Order: sequence, then C-alpha cells, then structure tokens
Amino acid sequence: MSKECLSQIRSRRSIRRFTSEPFDEGEINDIVKVGFSAPSAGNLQPWRVVIVTNQEVKEQLSNAAGGQAFLAKASVVFVVCGVPEESAERYKERGRTLYVLQDTAALTLNILHAAHILGYGACWIGAFNEEEVSTILRIPQNMRPVAMIPVGKIEGNLPEMRPRRDLSEVIIRERFR
Repeated sequence: MSKECLSQIRSRRSIRRFTSEPFDEGEINDIVKVGFSAPSAGNLQPWRVVIVTNQEVKEQLSNAAGGQAFLAKASVVFVVCGVPEESAERYKERGRTLYVLQDTAALTLNILHAAHILGYGACWIGAFNEEEVSTILRIPQNMRPVAMIPVGKIEGNLPEMRPRRDLSEVIIRERFR
C-alpha cells in the first residue's frame, strides 16, 4: 500500500482545465478535513479556508489573479488564509513572517493531494493581488490570503509530468562543500 500511496502522490499534476460538473458538499468537507490534518508549528493551526462556489465571486477572484480564467471554471475555489498573529503569539517575528507561511503551505499541499486522490484536478495559485482578494472575500485585516486552489473534475486527460531536475542537482549529502 505504501508504494501505491507514493505513486498516487507522484501522479498529481497542476490542472487548469475543468468540466462544469458540480461538487458534492461531502467531498468538499473531506478535502478540507485532510487539509486541516497538516502539521503546524506548535500545532497552532494559524489558518482559515474560504470555500467559494458562487460563480460571480469565482470570476472576481480570477480577475484578481491576473485573469487566470481557469480559476472561474473550477467547481470550487479554496482560498487559504494565514493568521500571522496567531503564530507570532508564541514564535514572535519568525512565527509572523515564516511559520504561518510554512503552515499554510502544508495545508495547501494536503488539499491538493486530497483533491487528486478523490479524482479531482487542482492547481496552487499564488499569483494574485492580495488586497483585491481580501476585499472580494471580506477577509479580516488580521488575516492574509496566501493561496487559491481551484478544484474540479478534470477536462480531458491528466497532463504528462513536466521535467524535473536530476536528484544530483538538488540533493546535498550531509553539508555543502
């Protein structure tokens, strides 16, 4: 089973083509629950997730993301928000500027994997105007949108994996020389 799980993780791709098939509310909850199982510094869980299914709002988010039209075509968009001060309470500046981003990144990756395992496509979007997204979703000032994840049924076939760097280029044994 573990090799199968590793294979499943390796087969995930960033999907930007979605059908118009609606999402089951139970599957949305399943995906979010897996997201929330992510590790976080001190188990503080300094995150909130906005679940967007309204077409008009998805189109506004698409515009805030530089016109990435596929975002509006997804059945659901998960907007991951970090709460920097929740990390800063325990970890000061490092919590505010680093740990909150690491924690929300772990949650984001869990959402991507959960969607893939359930047979959906998803894409991690980090290129967007934070102020616009905050305004559209009425995100409180103590929170920061850090990722948008459009999710939906995949239109067409899963794309081939794009080339990856050779392990010898990115792995350092013990220490840099």
